[in-house]
Amino acid sequence: MPLQSMTGFSRIEGSNEIANWTWEIRSLNGKGLDFRLRVPSGNDSLQPQIRKLIASHFKRGNLQITLVVNRPGTQSLPVVNQPVLEAVMAAITSMQSDFGCPPPAAEHILRIKGVMEAGETHDNTEESAGLIEPLFQDFEKLLEELEVSRVNEGLDICNFLNEQLNQLEHLTQTINDDPSRSTDQIKQRLVKQLALLLENNNGLDPDRLHQEAAILATRADLAEELDRLKVHLGAARQLLSGEGPVGRKLDFICQEFNRECNTICSKSNAIAVTNAGLDMKVVIDQFREQVQNLE
Repeated sequence: MPLQSMTGFSRIEGSNEIANWTWEIRSLNGKGLDFRLRVPSGNDSLQPQIRKLIASHFKRGNLQITLVVNRPGTQSLPVVNQPVLEAVMAAITSMQSDFGCPPPAAEHILRIKGVMEAGETHDNTEESAGLIEPLFQDFEKLLEELEVSRVNEGLDICNFLNEQLNQLEHLTQTINDDPSRSTDQIKQRLVKQLALLLENNNGLDPDRLHQEAAILATRADLAEELDRLKVHLGAARQLLSGEGPVGRKLDFICQEFNRECNTICSKSNAIAVTNAGLDMKVVIDQFREQVQNLE
């Protein structure tokens, strides 16, 4: 399965001799796969099959699904959504107990969003059964269109992320090539610092100073951090060129990018290296922001 974004939208309208209907689905970012389904009263039995179909198409995302069904010639009447009403009444009882609030009038309760829904006086079981198959056929088309939408957006995100990797690669090379990282530069800088210390020698051991200077020179070396950055860059490119859900893996790589970049900035002994490290942090933040959208 190609890489997908977790955001998308799809809408399908259908009809037959019994009714006409509209499916809508919106997909948003989510840590896992979750969905909310709004269907006309009496159609709750659709949910198990809908869940199964969704899981066959997507691995992550927060899906909001709406089904509207109209039967020509039937009269629409308001219907009380019993579970919502019970939840509202429980909240009212709790507030009365805790704060002594006066009980609201019935008409005020019925105005609360979700308590009243549009229903139909139609209760023909045979006709309702004749709607199930075409509704599911259109729902499958709805998921396929959403999948195409998510794949197309995923492609745009991947192109952006590859550009960000190019920038990170360039900044990594900039730090690698900076003159301050050369052995001669490090040596000259330490020699000057040692000379200043030895000039104002207050009982310091020259041998010990040279040992400490050697340790500082080793710690100032950025070779390991740069090598690890290059490995992470390669891993990120490999994930973006593959298939299937990669968002969580790329998010982990972003953490590794940040870790190496922070170390480089803390060990830097040159303004140019520090500036390149700060630029790298900006690019990493932009990279991670877009990674959050990938499945």
